[in-house]
Amino acid sequence: MAGRNNPISNWLLPLSILYGWGIKFRNHLFKKQVLRTHTFNLPVICVGNLTVGGTGKTPHTEYLIRLLQKDFHVGVLSRGYKRKSKGFVLAKQNTDFTEIGDEPYQMKQKFKNVTLAVCKKREEGILQMRSLKKERRPDVIILDDAYQYRYVQAGINILLTDSNRLICDDKLLPAGRLREPFEGRARANIIIVTKCQTKMKPIDYSLITKKLQLFPFQQIFFTTQEYLNLTKVFGHNSLPKENLKKASKILLLTGIATPLIMQQAIMSINPNVTLLSFGDHHNFSQADEEHINELYDKLHDDKSLIVTSEKDAARLRFSKHLGKNVKNDLYALPIEIKFLRNESEKFNHIITDYVRKNQTNNGVASN
Repeated sequence: MAGRNNPISNWLLPLSILYGWGIKFRNHLFKKQVLRTHTFNLPVICVGNLTVGGTGKTPHTEYLIRLLQKDFHVGVLSRGYKRKSKGFVLAKQNTDFTEIGDEPYQMKQKFKNVTLAVCKKREEGILQMRSLKKERRPDVIILDDAYQYRYVQAGINILLTDSNRLICDDKLLPAGRLREPFEGRARANIIIVTKCQTKMKPIDYSLITKKLQLFPFQQIFFTTQEYLNLTKVFGHNSLPKENLKKASKILLLTGIATPLIMQQAIMSINPNVTLLSFGDHHNFSQADEEHINELYDKLHDDKSLIVTSEKDAARLRFSKHLGKNVKNDLYALPIEIKFLRNESEKFNHIITDYVRKNQTNNGVASN
């Protein structure tokens, strides 16, 4: 199974072999400690994948924040993909997405009390976060999208794989979407199969588990996406997601890696959907915004809606050329993840038990 988007390009496989040699050599340097890994005496949880985009890292990171923020001061450290700033940036309430990236901006808007920062060098970012004043210093740090960042050793590595395109069925870049070979899964403590259908059969769980070739020390979980009520992008109103059924027409506006999944979810409620899709993390230009205005004006009536993802909403909020109709009818469709087979308590216990057992009063790095 290659997945519904970006099929495997067999003619590029020779380049994938060369790319794989480079990745394996890099990993070998870490194994032999030629390249050094930093450890920290505080709980560090890494959320990541072996593929480029589209596995649901942000909603799973948000799940961890909700789980831990009741008892701990949570820190989130991201690279800040496509940000315009450099170095370490500590997010404040008035920080916009250009300084920290769209996904960190999305998380900071939802979780005001989280200490969120971006830094390309994660070991430097952790040290900076641990040097903050006590009221902002985190007890636990979640590394967002850092599975390939080998310079920091996390206490728990959570590896995500999309059920629609399992890592065992994919190929290395550029023929496929893998950042590193399938064998890289061995570094994971937990593997989560994401974007699952809610009515999976027991045989489906067994087949996927067998294909992923887990090691005895690894735990596997399955999650699905749950869409919440619509939130107004330009304003503070919300709409029940049932309003999607009442809409005469829906323009689905996305700049995400796998828009078809969101499209199919909305079309299961209302088939009158027009998809306008851009690349992942797309920065909307004036021409893009004028095109959005023109397309929506053709669809617009008293019962039409324009729907986007939370990640896209983070960028669209700063748009300067969207028309009145678009701004008035533009809603984000938030996502939360839900564990299948009633295994949320099992997952929660693993995470909270690790954090409690690894609490410390300082965060000095050791090499």
